[in-house]
Amino acid sequence: MTRPPVVNAPIARSAMAYVLAGGRGSRLMELTDRRAKPAVYFGGKSRIIDFALSNALNSGIRRISVATQYQAHSLIRHLQRGWNFFRHERNESFDILPASQRVSETMWYLGTADAVYQNLDIVEGYDPKYIIILAGDHIYKQDYEVMLQQHVDQQADVTVGCLEVPRADASAFGVMHVDENDRILSFLEKPKVPPSMPGRPDMALASMGIYVFETRFLIDQLRRDAADPNSTHDFGKDIIPYIVKHGSARAHHFSRSCVRASTEVAPYWRDVGTVDAYWEANVDLTEVIPELDLYDRDWPIWTYGEITPPAKFVHDVEGRRGEAVQSLVSGGCIISGSRVRRSLLFTGVRVHSFGDIECGVVLPYARIGRSVRLKNVVIDANVSIPDGLVVGEDPEEDARRFRRTEKGVCLITQPMIDRLSE
Repeated sequence: MTRPPVVNAPIARSAMAYVLAGGRGSRLMELTDRRAKPAVYFGGKSRIIDFALSNALNSGIRRISVATQYQAHSLIRHLQRGWNFFRHERNESFDILPASQRVSETMWYLGTADAVYQNLDIVEGYDPKYIIILAGDHIYKQDYEVMLQQHVDQQADVTVGCLEVPRADASAFGVMHVDENDRILSFLEKPKVPPSMPGRPDMALASMGIYVFETRFLIDQLRRDAADPNSTHDFGKDIIPYIVKHGSARAHHFSRSCVRASTEVAPYWRDVGTVDAYWEANVDLTEVIPELDLYDRDWPIWTYGEITPPAKFVHDVEGRRGEAVQSLVSGGCIISGSRVRRSLLFTGVRVHSFGDIECGVVLPYARIGRSVRLKNVVIDANVSIPDGLVVGEDPEEDARRFRRTEKGVCLITQPMIDRLSE
């Protein structure tokens, strides 16, 4: 039986999303001692990688692969628990691809391009017409179908997702030098003098680390790159500059495909790669109208939905009242006779009496003892804060005991707590 061609079918139906999730994220300090950056908790219930995966799913992509490497166990466990609903009989797939020395017994993933090259047999087995390469460590909402459509319409060899950033800040990124038609003329890695956008001298186009290719073209490029002994086997350093020089590379403006609810004014994208940026992005969610809307039911952020009882607030006497103001409190939390302000509590946090938490990001199943005062903190998962601990009032004492950032945020882990009693 011959099937008629599908008219105006979404391009996403013939695309695969390949998520690079092997990075450590060392600037998050002790938060990534036991987990990769994409596995770090965010927003009360989610992990960072859930944003890229949700974007792919909401865009209509049903073939997804995730390449892992550093400290992969917690990430793999999360993916198995929260992303195991894809079904082969519906032409769906979800593959977790740990670095497994598939090409050589001495080679792990050497770079971002090599992380795809070493799994080409898996990609070829699914035979997607297009492939979109994603970083698994950023917070944003984007409809990849719009970017795929631009790639097809412009018949590009590669389409690069780009952020419009102030030129003064662009030196921290890979920057696209483009013409008035968004053809990429050159790719500059962290340039001291970033090129400006046409007609906008104060703005530059920074790479998001998102790339769209026709799959057969990408396979040819990866094999060429793998045979080059001088290559670092990285998309940003090797693959993209080569295509810019020898082919057709186009820039895609994130502002054209970002997903915004009615309350979201500006395109939202964050690299929460430092403790300060991580704390700020989480605390910002407590605003009355935050820049990122996690309540948008038209573009949900999918994740592992742990079964928990509702949050509970107990005791109602002066000085011992369980309450939370301008805060996000997740399921399984119990706030017992303490005050929580402008804070975000993840699943299962227990806050005991007579305490005060302000601007805190408290990760799952942390226990906060009695008479505790905490301000501007990130508390790692499963940490037990002892009774009477005060953080955020004495900078020198905080820096001696915990990881204190330049902006005064304290990261607290269980080994740091354990050292207090030594």
